[in-house]
Amino acid sequence: MLIDHDVDSVFSQTLSCLVKAFRQIEDAVPPPALLSVQGDAAFRYQEKSLEQALVQKLARVVSGLGAARVLLEHGYTQELATLQRTLDEFGEDIVFLGLPLLGEERTELHDRYLAAFYEEEFNEDGDPLASPQRRPMILRRKIRAAIARAEHAPTNPSFHSEILRTINKLYSGYVHGASPQIMDMFGGKPPHFHVSGMLGTPRIPSATYGLWNCFCRAINWTMAVALALQLYPLSDELMRLRATFEKQSGWKPAENLG
Repeated sequence: MLIDHDVDSVFSQTLSCLVKAFRQIEDAVPPPALLSVQGDAAFRYQEKSLEQALVQKLARVVSGLGAARVLLEHGYTQELATLQRTLDEFGEDIVFLGLPLLGEERTELHDRYLAAFYEEEFNEDGDPLASPQRRPMILRRKIRAAIARAEHAPTNPSFHSEILRTINKLYSGYVHGASPQIMDMFGGKPPHFHVSGMLGTPRIPSATYGLWNCFCRAINWTMAVALALQLYPLSDELMRLRATFEKQSGWKPAENLG
């Protein structure tokens, strides 16, 4: 089947609303300054704050949804699943970074995350081979554990963390090219690898549903940023957007896990 026109229309309308919401969020923090970075002009946030990190992560979410919609339109379900993995991690990052702004304790893990997040790739001279920079990676399991321990988390933090890990593992096969996921590309009459997209195959409905859930969770992530920045009228607007989105779909989105 091709992508349903009504479904794509809802995606388009919702994305437009999220872009509009992002503009309000973007304007709520001190803007980047034009600086000299490795000899070139580049924009950077000078304050390097939690709030500015949230804006940057949300920028990738909103941009990623637009890219995901294009991939689905052309039937590239493998690439769509890979992108959904990155969106899930951005969503986890948003929830994690927003915790101290929503009444939770700011921990040493938040400080280490921000230090790594804002670190430049190379020395000021721009020589990649001579640069000693080695961006430390904050373990994903530590981020999930911090989210699970938050006050609003389910009663069993370990169970909540395990659900997040399982979802991440599911999409990991698409990111790293595991055989079971690659074989999703194989089929048809005669059977062959679909290397030009999966339009007209049974993969499209499930990919559409997966993206629908991703849109719903992105609304939640945007709402979380709005709350963290105390943009309460915008948060109310996003809550109404989520209700409209769910009603238009006729589907029950998966439980928001981050």
